[in-house]
Amino acid sequence: MAESEKFNLGKNMPLFIVLLSGAFITILNQTLLGTALPPIMKDLQLSNSTVQWLQSIFMLVNGIMIPVTAFFIERFTSRQLFLSAMGIFTVGTLICAIGPNFSILLIGRILQAAGAGIMMPLMQTILFLLFPEEKRGTAMGLFGLVIAFAPAIGPTLSGILVEFFTWRSVFYVILPIAVVNIITAYYLLSNVTELTHPKLDKLSVLLSTVGFGGLLYSFSTVSEAGFTSLRVIITLIIGVVTLYFFIKRQLKLKEPMLEFRVFNYNIFTIGTILGMFVFAVMIATNIILPLYMQNMLQLTALESGLVLLPGAIVMGLMNPITGYMFDKFGGKWLARIGLLLLALSTLPFTFLTSHTSVTYLTIMNSIRMVAIAMVMMPMTTLAINQLPKQLIPHGTAMNNTFRQMAGAIGTAVFITIMSLAAVSDGGAEGIIHGVNISFIVATIVTFLAFALSFKLHEGPKKVKKMQS
Repeated sequence: MAESEKFNLGKNMPLFIVLLSGAFITILNQTLLGTALPPIMKDLQLSNSTVQWLQSIFMLVNGIMIPVTAFFIERFTSRQLFLSAMGIFTVGTLICAIGPNFSILLIGRILQAAGAGIMMPLMQTILFLLFPEEKRGTAMGLFGLVIAFAPAIGPTLSGILVEFFTWRSVFYVILPIAVVNIITAYYLLSNVTELTHPKLDKLSVLLSTVGFGGLLYSFSTVSEAGFTSLRVIITLIIGVVTLYFFIKRQLKLKEPMLEFRVFNYNIFTIGTILGMFVFAVMIATNIILPLYMQNMLQLTALESGLVLLPGAIVMGLMNPITGYMFDKFGGKWLARIGLLLLALSTLPFTFLTSHTSVTYLTIMNSIRMVAIAMVMMPMTTLAINQLPKQLIPHGTAMNNTFRQMAGAIGTAVFITIMSLAAVSDGGAEGIIHGVNISFIVATIVTFLAFALSFKLHEGPKKVKKMQS
């Protein structure tokens, strides 16, 4: 049977919907809580720094779990792992919904993050194994539609829920969808991964947890404490040193927990780096723009969210289109055109003032999102396509891990640049100067990524390996 005949989309559409709905609720969950933090603070009588741990702990546990997922995928069937991960996520959601105090709420968030951290690489692995190579762009495009749509509606939905109901409603709204997803997956999901039953190297798990956890924590606290903070410096050093020993150990092990040899595939490496560049710029500007709109233009949180909403919707709608274009024409020209458009559409944000119109921000951000849709999922697909079947779980785990790191580092760097470049005695315009400088750096970074994209090709080396 030809590879393209192995997967019938119509026949397997229910399974595809189960996977996409699983991705949707885990991502939506991450964006719902932000608006609910103030009422949680008031209800549970928490300080701002304490309540932020509900966000920080999710990011940390999520980032720690992703690298371990490659081992889980090779150790357990895809059906077992999906149901377990979604089950853990659902239990965590229930605990958050009924939690009487902060400690219980924090435990619920840890469980949510553990389940979500496994889900994302697992679902990508399943999609890559289900779809033949020439149809993976379309599959990942639909996956990208879900990834973009969930955070697009998250803040608005959360704002409505919190305004008309209790803050617990942001968890109750997720709970029934998660339960239905588990029940549906129980009947529809079959095993698609090949088990190799690797042995668990406990030292690797410890090194991975401390290494990635240390880096994520240090960069996530930079915006609050600054790069010169002893807390940031110590955790950064611990993270870097531990990761060095983790990588060194993985390269020596016969059955590594995370296979770093995926970087021997040049196009995987370049595609992952380009995805990191774009994700870092996108996440950082999605934080800087609301700060600018709320603090300098005096917009409310809801209004600033509505300014970004059209861009997120445009990005979501573009993902299936760019996925189809990837399957039709390949990824290298999509990346080059997308990165050039991203650089040119970021440039107008370097001229922001206290009188910049909301219409201007909405239109330019929407154009940027079109560019990001041309690069983000296509580069993930191009990168993973280079890998042989047995390395796909490691490739998806690695790709997600480094994208998480890029988001944390990008946010820390761009917010620090914005703060350092702000003119202290210049009033609002002095602060806006810092915003403009951060976008100048973002433009330069994007042009560098554009230059790197000319090293891309469609992977003739892999074709040669397959033929041999």
